[in-house]
Amino acid sequence: MPIVLIADDEPNIRRMVGALLTGEGYEVTETPSGVEAVARVKDGEPDVALVDLMMPGELDGMGTLARLRDLAPDLPVIMMSGRAGLADAVKATKLGAFNFLEKPLTPEGVLLAVASALELRQTRRVARALRAELGFTGQMVGKSAAMGAVRQMIARVAPTDARVLITGESGTGKELVASAIHDASPRREKPFVRVNCAAIPRDLVESEMFGHERGAFTGATQTRIGRFELAHHGTLFLDEVGDLGPDTQAKLLRAIEAKEIQRVGGNRIIRTDVRIIAATNHDLQRAVRGGTFREDLYFRLNVIPLAIPPLRDRSEDIAELVAHFSEQFLQRTGQAKPKWRSDALQLMRDYPWPGNVRELANIIERLAILHPGAEITGQYVEDVLIVDRDDHTETLAITPTRAQERVAGAARSGPGAAPVSLADKLDSFERTVIARALAEAGGNVADAARRLQTDRPNLYRRMKRLGINATRA
Repeated sequence: MPIVLIADDEPNIRRMVGALLTGEGYEVTETPSGVEAVARVKDGEPDVALVDLMMPGELDGMGTLARLRDLAPDLPVIMMSGRAGLADAVKATKLGAFNFLEKPLTPEGVLLAVASALELRQTRRVARALRAELGFTGQMVGKSAAMGAVRQMIARVAPTDARVLITGESGTGKELVASAIHDASPRREKPFVRVNCAAIPRDLVESEMFGHERGAFTGATQTRIGRFELAHHGTLFLDEVGDLGPDTQAKLLRAIEAKEIQRVGGNRIIRTDVRIIAATNHDLQRAVRGGTFREDLYFRLNVIPLAIPPLRDRSEDIAELVAHFSEQFLQRTGQAKPKWRSDALQLMRDYPWPGNVRELANIIERLAILHPGAEITGQYVEDVLIVDRDDHTETLAITPTRAQERVAGAARSGPGAAPVSLADKLDSFERTVIARALAEAGGNVADAARRLQTDRPNLYRRMKRLGINATRA
């Protein structure tokens, strides 16, 4: 049974509205003051709140609305008043009121407003459940210092409309951070719209971003609303923004600067109010220097830079992440959670996770499926990580390739051995240099890259080509 809170200093209003709602099957709780209304919500959140604008005391209607929005962001609040003007209604709406009813109240108006508010609340619950199922809940797991710094930055930038550029390796949770910023912002009740810039074909990016009119091109059989319009008053998340082509970069820059767009094939200027959050796993500064990314667009997007640490730099969070993803798997499938032995968790901590949190989640799901309800030992983890190390090649042990074996064989066999190509000899020398640098760096790829005076992505690529792994010393 839905619960409706009525906060009004007039007893007759509380009695009449309460009787109306009770007769329609609602459970009603009432209070004469804003302070008590806030206390009631703290004790147990109702489904809808009806709040009088002109209540006397420490908290008037506007003050009560503001406190309720902070205390229970998902609670729909309907304001009521008999002496309010247009300015009051506008202010209440800006503070987050769902509706504004003028007194004298009508039964039809009250019931319609409450039913609509309940529908909104249910929609929010469904949306939250869907986002949780997809993994976009804004819940960031981990108590490491690195994650603490990320949370502090989110808390500082979320209340503003500043553009944020999130950087980090693939799988670190950039979309999760963008979602957390949106959920903590004043735009949280408005849409959060994601655009995967890398997944859209180049010739369709403009249509996806800005929409198109019917007949704008072959196949445009109806008008399409673009992502900018869908995100109006909300947040537009541009994932993998570094993959945008030059033409789209120019149009995106204009949309950000002018706060207006034009659909493909259309002449009408459409004003938009969106907050831009962008993310990339590319080095955009290098792309700017190389001429593949516009410098002016980079500066527009990079108002607030937010770097997400790779999982290997916060290994102390591994155990908590394992528990989190195990619980998610349980809720999704109902299958019993496995138990994790200390040696298994230690192996997980030692692994460099080139795929970061996304890879960790996949490994946990794989182990949960292969060993349902069992005790996960170090050997079980070893078995699945060996497969993944062949793919990611980031352990310190060197897996011999055929070329390497030919080189070694030639060295053992002497003058009569089969000839070895220059490429094989160079690979062998490069393999030795990289392995030595990794050993000196204690298996830390970033440190090894600095010793070799190269960047980490380049070193990873070379390690993969040469069959070098980096988790074990």
